[in-house]
Amino acid sequence: MKTSVSFPSDGDRISADLYLPEHLEAPVPAVVFGGGWCYVKELVQPTFAEAISDKGMASLVFDYRGFGESGGAPRQHINPWAQMEDYKNAISYVMSRDEVDSARIGIWGISYSGGHVIQLAATDARVKSSASVVPVIDGYQNLRLAHGTAGFRRLIAAVGEDREKRWSGEEGGTLFHNPQEPGGLATWPFPTSADMFRELKATDAPNYQGFATTVSTEWLLEYDVRSFAARILDTAILFVLAEGDDHTHWDLAMEAFRSVPAPERHLEVIRESTHQTIYRDQSRRSEAAAICAEWFEATL
Repeated sequence: MKTSVSFPSDGDRISADLYLPEHLEAPVPAVVFGGGWCYVKELVQPTFAEAISDKGMASLVFDYRGFGESGGAPRQHINPWAQMEDYKNAISYVMSRDEVDSARIGIWGISYSGGHVIQLAATDARVKSSASVVPVIDGYQNLRLAHGTAGFRRLIAAVGEDREKRWSGEEGGTLFHNPQEPGGLATWPFPTSADMFRELKATDAPNYQGFATTVSTEWLLEYDVRSFAARILDTAILFVLAEGDDHTHWDLAMEAFRSVPAPERHLEVIRESTHQTIYRDQSRRSEAAAICAEWFEATL
């Protein structure tokens, strides 16, 4: 059962979908969902939310400020620290619901938000369990590896030029999520991903826009959650990785997972898959969703 809800976050109104089990006899655990780079709440996340609700738990899937149906300006502006504030306010909201057991709260993230939940698992004591799916760990290393030498120099130059424009009083620019044409500049340099997200926009997520402010990429280059992974002690955490992930790089995620001291940690690898497989292939997405649902059922 899905219901549209909203809650405040730093003065903006956040739009969300609340998924509840069909039969509620007592307050249930809840999992809070935020999406990745440029995501809206309809993109991929419903498969995971429905799997969790089928296990008798609640799920709250929200649009970050500046995205989708949520308020906030500027639009398409990805400030990871502001996004984590939206997560925290989403947790506060879902804890206030009569249907939810406020002592049993989980968080879920994928790609960029897969990194967010690592930091939140280390810093928000309200979180009892977390699931990080194909996460971004270190934005600088991630983009350096993804773009290669020449492409990375081009990206850094574009970020620097945008900063000078903004300093001089001009409006900042934007960068595409993925290249829209061969050789096109984008934050994430994967041409096949552009086709994939266009398909998802047409079928599932019409509010997806496919670009973000250039300063969003500057912040991504400053983003690194490895030190937070090493601080996760009392929170259960699951990593779900794709065997052939060369988008967010499985080896960076493995390094982060190995540094987690929490006794309740678990690693699952989706075999014969890439970062895109969980998006393109419904059966593999359902496989990942089942893993996450079973994890939260066991740890909340």
